[in-house]
Amino acid sequence: MNGIRIVLRTVVLLLLLAASGAAFAQDVLPFETTAPNAILIDAKSGTVFFEKKADELVQPASMSKLMTMVMVFEALKAGTVTLDTEFPISVNAWKRGGTASGGSTMFANVNTKVKLIDLMHGAMIQSANDACIAIAEGMAGSEEEFAARMTLRAKELGLQDAVFRNVTGLPRPENRASVRDLTILARYVVSEFPEYYKIYGKPEFTWNKITQKNRNPLLLDYPGADGMKTGYIREAGYGLVGSAMRDGRRLILVVAGVSSIAERKEEAQKLLDWGFRQFKTIDVYAAGDVVSKARVWGGTTRWVDLVIRKDLRLALSAREQESIEVKLSYAGPLIAPVKAGAPIGTVKFMMEGKEIAEVQVETANDVAAVDSIWSRAMDSLLILALGG
Repeated sequence: MNGIRIVLRTVVLLLLLAASGAAFAQDVLPFETTAPNAILIDAKSGTVFFEKKADELVQPASMSKLMTMVMVFEALKAGTVTLDTEFPISVNAWKRGGTASGGSTMFANVNTKVKLIDLMHGAMIQSANDACIAIAEGMAGSEEEFAARMTLRAKELGLQDAVFRNVTGLPRPENRASVRDLTILARYVVSEFPEYYKIYGKPEFTWNKITQKNRNPLLLDYPGADGMKTGYIREAGYGLVGSAMRDGRRLILVVAGVSSIAERKEEAQKLLDWGFRQFKTIDVYAAGDVVSKARVWGGTTRWVDLVIRKDLRLALSAREQESIEVKLSYAGPLIAPVKAGAPIGTVKFMMEGKEIAEVQVETANDVAAVDSIWSRAMDSLLILALGG
């Protein structure tokens, strides 16, 4: 029998919020930044909270390594490479990106082979140019070919005007992307490759007996920060793609073109602070709370409670509090016997058709199958009548 996806919509959350007596800050002061280009978005829904010249094309510098890593993550997912695949450190990679270059490097020795997982750490934590060039040469034969593939894939992901002429972000006038483009990449990595996104949050990486700290300034002291990538070349100034998460809400920011390391950190923190101030944290559900009921066919009882197993706290802005919608969906009909704790669906919190949060729902208790063949037959007929 084919399952039916049952979807129920409700505005019960609004009642919960009203009952909580939570006060929302209705007036959030406008934000100003010295960054020439900036954007702040919600990672889950993509909702833009702030933007300044967000579509202006700039040289992304090392922030373009997000696209380099996207290509790696997708290759890993496709199985064309593994984390243990070894890539040679060519003379070219060493001269242009290694110790001899004087730029960002993981200090990989020339004419050695390095596992992909280590090259990823070098590129993502230390912004290592030698790591990126070695990956490109190993996967595509040359940096130029790999960069061409990056540009093509970027367009498929929605970065229509982005161009990548190298994999490092080192100065090339043709390299271009907007800060909005960079949020698209960041969201894609966060949602599709969470296991690799975690590398961006590691505080340091040691290779060739040399330990280097993560270059992301937000990781030092900003609560909830866990990624992603800095960038700098003289032609572009200082930039940062950053992300932080609090109470179930993740924000992603990009600033570009600022004049100093200190200003980059300050403007990024100010933008995140402004973003998080728009939210009020609400205790929506406690572990074990019943969120709905599901019909059970052929069981000793006809309904089973659906519960969540973890406390759910949700950060909502004033505007979201006024128009949020809750959608419960689960795979049905449920056929007895049903076991307690079976994950059968989700509760999603929607804002203007965009999902901002999601929590899994489970069955609260066991429901045994009835012994009566007539009861089972009657339920079977009812299921057929409903189109199951």
